[in-house]
Amino acid sequence: MKVFIAVCFLFVYVYSLPTFDATLDSAWALYKRTYEKQYGSNVEESKRRSIWEDHIALIRKHNLEADLGLHTYTMGMNKYGDMTNLEFVKQMNGLRRPSNVSFPAACGKKYVAPSNFKRPDRVDWRTKGYVTPVKDQGDCGSCWAFGTTGALEGQTFAKTQKLIPLSEQNLVDCSGAYGNEGCNGGLTDDAYRYIRDNKGIDTESSYPYEAKDGKCRFTTKDIGATDTGCTDIEQNNESALQDAIATVGPVSIGIDATQSSFQFYKSGVYIEPSCSATNLDHAVLAVGYDTQDTVDYYIVKNSWGTSWGNQGYIWMARNRDNQCGVAAYANYPNV
Repeated sequence: MKVFIAVCFLFVYVYSLPTFDATLDSAWALYKRTYEKQYGSNVEESKRRSIWEDHIALIRKHNLEADLGLHTYTMGMNKYGDMTNLEFVKQMNGLRRPSNVSFPAACGKKYVAPSNFKRPDRVDWRTKGYVTPVKDQGDCGSCWAFGTTGALEGQTFAKTQKLIPLSEQNLVDCSGAYGNEGCNGGLTDDAYRYIRDNKGIDTESSYPYEAKDGKCRFTTKDIGATDTGCTDIEQNNESALQDAIATVGPVSIGIDATQSSFQFYKSGVYIEPSCSATNLDHAVLAVGYDTQDTVDYYIVKNSWGTSWGNQGYIWMARNRDNQCGVAAYANYPNV
């Protein structure tokens, strides 16, 4: 009887295992090697392989449709390919608004375009020295800290002509009293208020990024930049956002980055009808704007490393009814 039960259990176990596409064996091995993936058990690896194969199918289908002209952007496999979309969003997207409250215009100062300003057709602050190389937030929901430092790095360069990478870890570890929660999320305007009251933020080289919550180790001798607060850009007003980008420099914005299409974005203008203009969950940096084949887009710097997207960047749709909420929560520091 015991033997019979054991055989039954073995039968159920074997036939409950997922079946994999054998033609993808070498691609799976390459994926694991490329992104240094290691799993604690065969069961865990089987789970991750199954998720990865589903994403392979999703990407292939999308790109075939893109070849037929149904999409303006392509998708590609990346280091997040073995994570479900829910896992990915929970881990990577850390823009947190107060409970039951829409994203606030909390800086207390509102952007006003200069008089007689004529907006240029295209802007790219990377070519002017305002933007540091793409960074990687790792397994930590600290996008809000990277959005903050990116905008402050640009404004500091505008004032001093020195591009100084600033410490996201400083913000993760030290700005909790202002409402931020380190790797569990935060807001850029709260981070600007911390920097103002703290009278500075340390340089990245003196306070390097660790992708985890830690004890505050800020020191005044290592300050790389300061601010006197921040300025809000009128909510849901893309004209104001574009004017601010053109006249001020890189601007921190909040977006909806919950879609699988965003998780695997590779190139082209990201037009995603399923995006929300109100449910924002990710902070990024708008460093310019342009047009490709009559399709307008923002040049957006992400904080997921250069292996994601277009060398770490994404072209977000512009002038399409505030798609993905690009203008719902935008601000920059006063320097």
